[in-house]
Amino acid sequence: MSTHDPADSVDRPTAEPVSPGPPGSPGPPDQRHRARQQTDNEFSAFYRENIRPLTGFLINHGAAVHVAADIAQEIMTDAYRNWERVTHPKAWVHKAASRALVRKVASAEEPVDEVPEPTSLVPRPDAIAEWEAQHDALPLLRSLPMKQSQVMAWTLAGFTPTDIADHLGQPAENVRANLKNARRTAADYLKAREGEQ
Repeated sequence: MSTHDPADSVDRPTAEPVSPGPPGSPGPPDQRHRARQQTDNEFSAFYRENIRPLTGFLINHGAAVHVAADIAQEIMTDAYRNWERVTHPKAWVHKAASRALVRKVASAEEPVDEVPEPTSLVPRPDAIAEWEAQHDALPLLRSLPMKQSQVMAWTLAGFTPTDIADHLGQPAENVRANLKNARRTAADYLKAREGEQ
């Protein structure tokens, strides 16, 4: 995984330059068009595969569904702008999204009476509460202390404790301890739920 901060410059190998052919062959504008098309195709595939998991990652961090969708979309836009320099896109967008959520929470930007608008990620904003109620893990994740829920959100997104420590700038032992405590809390939560049924 990359240790690059999304706010810093990012590295990604660019497309191989196309060598000019014999006289009369397509010139530099055609080469730029092919390179741009390759970039667009790569990013499109990445976007389709990762936009929903990134939104879920933010929800697991405690963001409301419409806030998570907005942040995920903004981060994907930033990733597209920097695509040729991003070496590890999945890690990059998760780290950038995590930081964007922290900034949003710290700035208290979200008005209490904000009504979310429909988007492709949240086609029926009026059904958000219903959707959240169907996902049993959300009450658990939201009840965890911040560091434990943060580690669980990264883990659910497919990152290892070593990766998480690297991205969060924390010692791996702290990440493992928080993950262990979060899993213990999750096990207790699930036992209590089974006892209710």
